[in-house]
Amino acid sequence: MSRRRSLQARIDDYLAERRRQGFRLRSGDAFLSRFARFVAAKRHRGPLTAELMAEWVRTAKDGNGDAGTWARSWGRLRHFICYLQQFEPDTEVPEASLFGPEPGRVAPHIYHDDEIVELLAAARTLGPTGSIRPFTYETLFGLMASTGLRVSEAIHLRDADVDLKRGMLTIRQTKFAKSRQVPIHPSTVKALACYRKQRERHLPTTAGMPFLISSRGRRLGFPLGERQAHRIFTGLRDSLGWINRGGHEAPRLHDLRHTFAVRRLMRWYADGAEIDQKMLALSTYMGHAEIFYTYWYLTGVPELMAITAGRFEQFADLAGDDDA
Repeated sequence: MSRRRSLQARIDDYLAERRRQGFRLRSGDAFLSRFARFVAAKRHRGPLTAELMAEWVRTAKDGNGDAGTWARSWGRLRHFICYLQQFEPDTEVPEASLFGPEPGRVAPHIYHDDEIVELLAAARTLGPTGSIRPFTYETLFGLMASTGLRVSEAIHLRDADVDLKRGMLTIRQTKFAKSRQVPIHPSTVKALACYRKQRERHLPTTAGMPFLISSRGRRLGFPLGERQAHRIFTGLRDSLGWINRGGHEAPRLHDLRHTFAVRRLMRWYADGAEIDQKMLALSTYMGHAEIFYTYWYLTGVPELMAITAGRFEQFADLAGDDDA
């Protein structure tokens, strides 16, 4: 058996083991397979060395990676190398700090109930008078707060994707090119039905039309633009004068998604649920590529971090690109 096949076989075993532990590692497949191809192309023989690993990390993006990218790649590769050493003891386990610390993720702003109420009320004041615009933005912000959808997922919903009889949204071709179904609360069903009724006063409903429509001149009936949604949110946020409790410069529209996840975890915690057992379901609901991103939400719930700290540290070793 060639070195390449042997290394790829170890990678396949490693990924299978991680999946059995609850990970969803689509990105990990390609990442580690690229390393195996690099080793084969170098015609390397014998135990893997730290020098070889570092060379691959530096050249993986044609030499254009930054320090943060190298550090993240190094951490992910090193986790696999620690696994590999169990079976090939001569494998050199590299120093964790060779490329410096991995960039940390900045804490989100977790919205209070009254802030979400204020945001929806402010959206209702948007002009012009008699347009669908205030209803559209109130519905967009409320939908994100009640379902945890990404803004891109919410604005790309088609009318046919919103099944109010079943209380189900179909999220198509999401950030990781996978579709999923998202059940919604009866109160959300009622709010979406009200919006659809308001929308029909301005435009007849067709299955292929966007659920949330733009209202600007000739663009009536077109989908909202993501930049437009962020701009409207920013204007409303600044007018409301919230105190920022996150690590970013100001509360963000995306923080509605973080808030949803943290609220869900807190309810489970209050109900005495086994949080570890709930994480995979939440990860699927949120459309995360890897369960690490779901565990990261625990940083917003200090009580839960104390309970699951070991699990979080385990998953943190496999962090990839920002998916939350």
